[in-house]
Amino acid sequence: MRIGKETIPRTAISASNPDTIIVRGRNLTEELIGRISFTDYFYLLVTGAPPSPAASAVLDATLVAIAEHGLVPSVQASRMTYAAAPDALQGAVAAGILGCGSVILGASESCGALFEEIRRQAGGDPAAAARKLIGEYRAARKPIPGYGHPLHKQRDPRVSRLFEVARDAGADMTYVDIAETIERVIPDVIGKPLMLNVSAAIPAVLLGVGFPLGALKGVPILARTAGLIGHLTEEMSKPIGFALSYQATREVVYEGAAPPGFTPGED
Repeated sequence: MRIGKETIPRTAISASNPDTIIVRGRNLTEELIGRISFTDYFYLLVTGAPPSPAASAVLDATLVAIAEHGLVPSVQASRMTYAAAPDALQGAVAAGILGCGSVILGASESCGALFEEIRRQAGGDPAAAARKLIGEYRAARKPIPGYGHPLHKQRDPRVSRLFEVARDAGADMTYVDIAETIERVIPDVIGKPLMLNVSAAIPAVLLGVGFPLGALKGVPILARTAGLIGHLTEEMSKPIGFALSYQATREVVYEGAAPPGFTPGED
C-alpha cells in the first residue's frame, strides 16, 4: 500500500561524491568549515539560505537564552538516565529531549502559531484580534502559550534582552509588537496579568527574521541539547542522578491498598 505522494526520495539539503560534500549548494570544506558559525549553519540547514546579520544575531541570542535552566524535569531525566546507563551518553541526551513538550520547551511553536494567527486576523487592529483569540483560549480553558512563569512573576528577564538584541540588529519587530499587545490585553480578558516569558520571546524575534514557524520547536531542542551535554559532563565527575531518584523515593506517599500492618519503607 502506498502512503504519501512521493515514490522517489528527494532532498535539497546535501549530496556527496568521493571528492566533494555539498550542503545546501555549498562546498562543505571550502565554503563552510571554518568560514561559518554553527548558528549560521543551523539557519542555512533549516531554511536553505544564509542568515541576514539580523537573523544571525537573533538566532544566536535565542540559543544562548534557552540552553540552560537548572534542574528542570528534562535535565533530571537525563541525569538519572545517565546514572542508570553511563555507557550510553546518547540515551541520556535523548531522555532529556523526549521531555520537550507543550509545558517545557515546546511552547514556542504554539505561541508562534498564535502570533501568526493574530497577524493574519489583525486587519489594522492587532489588539482586537488579540482580545478575540485570547477570549477563545479562555473559553476553551486552554493555557496561553508563552505567558506566565512560576518564578518570574514580572517579565522573564530574558524577554527584554532578546527584544533588545532584535531591535539593535534591525529585525522586523512586527511579532514583538503582537507579543506585547497580547500581554496588554490579557488582564482585561482573563482578569489577571500574565507576563511574557522566554517561550513567547523566541518566536516573536525569530519570526521577525524569517525563521520558519514549523521549525520553531527545533530551536529550544537544539539549545537544550547543549545544556544537557553540559549537565551530563558534570554528572560524570559529580554524579547526582541517583540522589535525585532517592529524593523522589523519600517524598513519595503511597495511597494504594495494603495488607494489615504494612508500612511502606525504603529498600
